[in-house]
Amino acid sequence: MKIGITCYPTYGGSGIVATELGQGLADRGHDIHFISYALPQRLNAARANIQFHEVAVTTYPLFDHAPYALALAAKMAEVAAGHNLDLLHCHYAIPHSVSAYLARAMLLPRRLRTVTTLHGTDITLVGADRSYLPITRFSIEQSDGVTAVSAYLADATHGMIGADREIEVIPNFVDCAAYAPAELPALRSHFAPGGEKLLIHVSNFRPVKRPVEVVRIFEQVAREIPAKLLMVGDGPERGRAEWAAREAGLERKVHFLGKQDSIGQWIGTSDLLLLPSLTESFGLVALEAMACGVPVVASRVGGLPEVVTDGEEGFLVEPGDIPGMARRALEILTRETLAERMAQNGRRKALERFCAARIIPMYEAHYLKVLESA
Repeated sequence: MKIGITCYPTYGGSGIVATELGQGLADRGHDIHFISYALPQRLNAARANIQFHEVAVTTYPLFDHAPYALALAAKMAEVAAGHNLDLLHCHYAIPHSVSAYLARAMLLPRRLRTVTTLHGTDITLVGADRSYLPITRFSIEQSDGVTAVSAYLADATHGMIGADREIEVIPNFVDCAAYAPAELPALRSHFAPGGEKLLIHVSNFRPVKRPVEVVRIFEQVAREIPAKLLMVGDGPERGRAEWAAREAGLERKVHFLGKQDSIGQWIGTSDLLLLPSLTESFGLVALEAMACGVPVVASRVGGLPEVVTDGEEGFLVEPGDIPGMARRALEILTRETLAERMAQNGRRKALERFCAARIIPMYEAHYLKVLESA
């Protein structure tokens, strides 16, 4: 198949999944065309069967904001016609699925199929906003195929957006070879030279990820045991999280590392992942930790219970319960047999249910169903 993929190229779950999906599809012999305003962060554009098409947005004094959705639609139509694409796959509804609808209309009478994958905040935050709700609903209903990364998100789309159509649940996935238990003594000794426990948080540091709460949880953990915290990622809440660490006197124990490549190595060298999010439609980083054999302490919200079983691969705690998360973290960090059992459970579940080799064929089957539909 010849497939166009549009995603946000920034440091976030939807872009990561879209990029990994495209690369996996290319490895399986499909021709993949990424269409976005910048090269997705994890995309290796030099790989066989992959091309990247940059969307150029013209600035003009008349426009207060550059009309990206229109430029994207024009580029989608251009690439689809020039490379004879079979379908466009849009990750994140707004504005990508709207642009795909316009591109499809531009190419009539040729029928270009479109698939939209819903990732979370495109429904629960952006799509639910009254300003965007009607066009979000319209673009979803006009897509030839719609998938969601969790049953929670599929239900939320029906309930919050009122979209009246079938939504297939295809969960997020990981490369189980790249995300695996890791022994990196040099990296570990650099951050924990005294044998301290290593906790990690990975996110785009948006308010919904609660990075300040991560520091507060760690503060309580560090009172009880020798520990260090790795904060991987960047975003609007980083400054507040750094201030919280300084205010608590934790400057030497909390390391803000910014955006990093090879996330699996950073997670795999840690003892515990903290994910106190206010909401998660899936919780990709929790799955990445499980694949690395690292227990998780996360919020009991959204799609996370579909990924982490409380007491099996980690613990789920009510959002905002900082003392509760600290207690659960200490329970794992001070009970070696419990930590080892959770690590093994997490790796096993990732291998059995969430590896790329299992999930990518589900997308291929969805594409075929869309292409064969009347």
